[in-house]
Amino acid sequence: MDLYTLLGVARTASSAEIERAFRRLARRYHPGVNPGDRVSEAMYQQIQEAYAVLADVTRRREYDRGARGEPVVEATITFEGFDFEAPAEGPRAATFSELFADVFQHAAQEATAPSRGLDVEADLQISFREAARGADVPLSVTRKERCVACLGRGRVVRAAAGCPACGGSGSRRWARGHLVFTKACDVCAGQGRIDNETCRTCAGGGTGSRTEVITLSIPAGVDAGARIAVPGRGHAGARGGPAGDLYVTIDVGPHPFLRREGRDLHVTLPVAVHEAALGARVDVPTLDGTVRVRIPPGTASGERLRVRGQGIGFEPNRTDDEAGDLVVEVQIVLPRELDEESRSLLQEFGRRNGDDVRRTLFEQA
Repeated sequence: MDLYTLLGVARTASSAEIERAFRRLARRYHPGVNPGDRVSEAMYQQIQEAYAVLADVTRRREYDRGARGEPVVEATITFEGFDFEAPAEGPRAATFSELFADVFQHAAQEATAPSRGLDVEADLQISFREAARGADVPLSVTRKERCVACLGRGRVVRAAAGCPACGGSGSRRWARGHLVFTKACDVCAGQGRIDNETCRTCAGGGTGSRTEVITLSIPAGVDAGARIAVPGRGHAGARGGPAGDLYVTIDVGPHPFLRREGRDLHVTLPVAVHEAALGARVDVPTLDGTVRVRIPPGTASGERLRVRGQGIGFEPNRTDDEAGDLVVEVQIVLPRELDEESRSLLQEFGRRNGDDVRRTLFEQA
């Protein structure tokens, strides 16, 4: 973390400007002003540590030379020669596994390097109309976000102190058998001092769990089983790495009378006997109200009528033909009860129209 950015001052800021910035931030994040707030407490500690470095002329000069944030350790090992006076037995005896473990530390470096966060998978059920027409739908997601205390780096600034691993020398010397090696101290990155430590808030991982509600834009015409990707809304990356993505699988609820086939909408329309025989104009329900449909005279049960442009992709005042159609399937409904007059009328109708409607069926048998 850059100490100047933490205090909100430029690198050319004077000592007076640094002090004023420190006092302003200290009043804002002081534990007495924010009792029980762990984030404010961590920020207050970092502000103090940043001020301790930048207010000291010597330490500020050293910091400006490159001692910023978490140091990077170069795995450079120098072979100094042989030491035949040293015993090469017991714990000082060299083995190939020990030698290679000391020389090659790529695995250890990768473990502390920034890494991309994992993707998040979520399921979302939407209504039939939302799927057909599109909508903005809220979705609650629990994911790992960057730690506020360390800004995702996993480490925070602390007062500088001599490195206990190398005794402040910045390098470590060891022997394997008669072979003598030196390398930069991997604890302090060869600086001989330590000016940062593991973030206590996130235990060095740089992330913490958080539940938030995001607004997911559902495109018109989305189908059940579709996956919508939201870049950067997955788990935050460890130690400042980029976040993963959010993938939402769509589940579409049923509609009371409509069903979908591709971009067409289908509806079963009850039609009375006299309407089917004589023809009529009836209202047919859609997702956006009703449309007037003409029933031709002599329409049989099961016949389909197509209303252009009233399916998936329909928008008011739309002139293109990209939208699907509304397919109306006629279902002739007989009256449940007949009075005497109605019976007489039907009998008379049967006498006047006595054609065998099943003749073609037997002719094809």
